[in-house]
Formats: sequence, structure tokens, C-alpha cells
Amino acid sequence: MKSEIIKRPRRLRTTDSLRKIVRETKISKDTLVYPFFVTEGFDIKEEISTMPGQYRWSIDRLYELFERLYESGVKTVLIFGVPDKKDEFGSGAWNENGIVQKALRYIKENYSDIYCITDVCMCEYTSHGHCGILNGEYVDNDKTLEILAKIALSHALAGADMVAPSDMMDGRIGAIRKVLDENGFINVPIMSYSVKYSSSFYGPFRDAAGSAPSFGDRKSYQMDFHNSGEAIVEAELDINEGADILMVKPGMAYLDVLRLIKDKFNKPVALYSVSGEYSMIKAGAKLGYIDEMAVVGESAVCMYRAGADILITYYAMEIAELIKTGKI
Repeated sequence: MKSEIIKRPRRLRTTDSLRKIVRETKISKDTLVYPFFVTEGFDIKEEISTMPGQYRWSIDRLYELFERLYESGVKTVLIFGVPDKKDEFGSGAWNENGIVQKALRYIKENYSDIYCITDVCMCEYTSHGHCGILNGEYVDNDKTLEILAKIALSHALAGADMVAPSDMMDGRIGAIRKVLDENGFINVPIMSYSVKYSSSFYGPFRDAAGSAPSFGDRKSYQMDFHNSGEAIVEAELDINEGADILMVKPGMAYLDVLRLIKDKFNKPVALYSVSGEYSMIKAGAKLGYIDEMAVVGESAVCMYRAGADILITYYAMEIAELIKTGKI
């Protein structure tokens, strides 16, 4: 019997080779960023209890991590510092001998081809755990800007290739850009955490970095997850102040926002698949409920399909292996 079906989408799904040829979403290990935590001390490789497989590293043991990075082909990192001392003003964040600054000098001396992005914030360094200077129990936006600019400059002086402010203060991109330019760092880009929501998905990170606020929450500066139009306002302000790359954070639950930002602005957009996303996959795999690597690969493709140009993820090395073996 002769069929009258002319259009058959299944034709392009008949073999693995053909499916790969016609894929709309193609991803590369070059767009993966691996975030890690560096801590004061010696001979430390301390597993983070809420993030199995992730560690706090002392500088003298970073070679173990970088051997794995080189093997995977991931060459871009996002550095978070875990200091041994904190104070009300987070002064360790801009100290030339702070943990991030020392780590940058070590990496640039020993692994010069690793591209280093640094998180610019105060929460890991303040005794109260908030992302800025306090006025009573309120984070003073404008007083915080000067400190954020000092942190960014200290990172650039230590060798940072890019800075990434995550504080969500109004005007911080302009303040940082001005200080960097005045000090000769006109070619150090800013990747702004432009659209950072106040999210429950950050829980494991706060354990990893010791950055949970000692009182209250961060809802007065991080975004309300009920809102998406506000994301356009935040991103546009950052672009106007000099942001080179925009970021949406968290990842999987915010793909609608990612697509909104990608469609609206002609800028590279990064997506941060955060600690809670990582830990949920780990927990589900441990219980035998899901195939860990299958879910990791599918999730990564979904994030790129939704508009991510850059993916920041604790699974960066595993995703690179999935790409290498042709599994995604």
C-alpha cells in the first residue's frame, strides 16, 4: 500500500551519525567553567560533605586538581576563596596576601594557560556573612561599591584574567570598571552575576564556602524568584555600566529567564548550574534513582539549548568527557 505521508521527521533520526549531523545544539568543552574552593593552610584536600566529589583545596595541593583539569581539557576556572579570618568589613577579600590573590599568583606561575575568573564578593570574608558593608542590619549599597572595586583591583593585580562580581549591589559594574580602567586593566573583562536570584539552591555552596549569613537573608539584594521582567532591568543596567558577559544564576529552574536574556541582548550569556543542582543529582544517583552521567549530559544540553554560551558547573570535567566520547 502506497503511503501518502510526504513529510517524515523520523528520517533524520534513523542513525546516530545522522542525528549528530542535524543537531541544533552543539556544545564544546571550551565553553565550560569549573568552579572550585581554595583555602588557607597546607596539605588540605577536604571533601565538602554536602557536595560529594568537591573539595576545599590548599594551594600546595592544587596540582592534583589541575592535573585532572588538563586531562579533561577544561581550561577555565572560577575561583572562590575560603579565608581563615573574617571581620565586619571583609578586609581579607582585598588583601594582597589573601587566599584568592595567593592562589592566582600560584596558578599563573605554574599553569599560565589556565584562564582564571575570580568571584568578587564579600560574603566569605565578613563575620556576618552578608555581601556588603552593614548599616545596622541593612547592607549599605553605596558604601559597599568602593570595597567591591578594591577587591576586583586586587584580583587583577594578582593575575586574574576576568572578574565576576556576585554581590548584586546596584552600580557595582560601573564602580569596578572605573577602578580597573584607571589602573591600566582596560582589557580585564567583567562577567557580571547580572541575574542572581535569592535561591534555596545555594545551600551546599554556603556550607562549602562558610558564607551563610549570621542573621536574616539576602532577599533585599538578590532577586525575587517570582520575577522575570526584573531580570531585563538588571541585565540592561549592567550592560550600560560596562559588563562584558552576563550571567543567570541558578541554572535548571531558571532556563526561561536565560532564554529571555539571550533573546533580548546581544551579549555572551553564562549560566551557573549551582551547588544544589549538583548535590541533588549526586543524591539521586547514590540512591539509584537516576543514571548520574545520563542526567548530567541531558541537563547540560538543555542549558545550552536554552541559550547558554558559557556553562559554569561542578560537573565541567565530566561533561567534557561526555563530549569527548560523543555521548552528548
